[in-house]
Amino acid sequence: MIKQTKVAMISFFILTLFLLSACTASPDASSNSSSGNTSTSTSSSSESAEPAEPAELTELTVSAAASLTDALEELRPLFEAEYPNIELSFNFGGSGSLQQQIEQGAPADLFLSAAEKNMQALLDKNLINADSTKTLLTNELVLIASSGNEQKITSEEDLTSEGIKVVAIGIPESVPAGSYAKEALATLGIYEQLEPKIVQAKDVRQVLQYVETGNADAGFVYKTDAITSSDVEIVHTVDPENYTAITYPAGIVSASKHPEEAESFYTFLQSSEAQSIFKKYGFSVPE
Repeated sequence: MIKQTKVAMISFFILTLFLLSACTASPDASSNSSSGNTSTSTSSSSESAEPAEPAELTELTVSAAASLTDALEELRPLFEAEYPNIELSFNFGGSGSLQQQIEQGAPADLFLSAAEKNMQALLDKNLINADSTKTLLTNELVLIASSGNEQKITSEEDLTSEGIKVVAIGIPESVPAGSYAKEALATLGIYEQLEPKIVQAKDVRQVLQYVETGNADAGFVYKTDAITSSDVEIVHTVDPENYTAITYPAGIVSASKHPEEAESFYTFLQSSEAQSIFKKYGFSVPE
């Protein structure tokens, strides 16, 4: 009997130790589980704290008349500061050449022309969005000579004198300023007389360069181009009655791959901020 009692006591003691051991281990397991949850939570928090990827930069191609170069280059940083995800890429040239590029499928998002006829040609072919075109600016045609005007040129008629050897104009078929100059000289009845003296340039900026360097005695450019150079002077403002009004239409290219961004720049060009820059360079804004 005593022996059985001892066995029972020993069995009870062993069972008690086993239960105490299990209770002691439970907090550890709970701790481990808690630790695991904390680790998972920390990992999740770490993942959510990672910085978002920057928005993709969009390059917007703007085909613009060469006479807009200085004004647009000044407007570039102002626009890009307002729209940091858009980068402007300018393609400057004669409006006729730019028109042909767009007709041939060259990439472009906006077209800024120095003549209505070039814009209209693209509108007629549905290559410009008719709902997103507007006349932005106007300009004047002037006659320039090198600083000092040693030839004493004061009018178109003075160009017919023997002392004047070279007169520069833009290629009339592709450079609006050249077309306006030819029209004005024809209206005065002296274009054919001057034709042997005329040298044609690929754009209005090249006309300016010819006169600046002395490779031409005189040239026809826009007022806005003439006032950018200290090496030439305006000797005569061409009578606006003698040529078609100079206007600068802007339009969004129908095939643009970035129509929303193009619309942003199109709208920006009409802002008071942009217009003040254009006026600074001698352009006028239509009422």
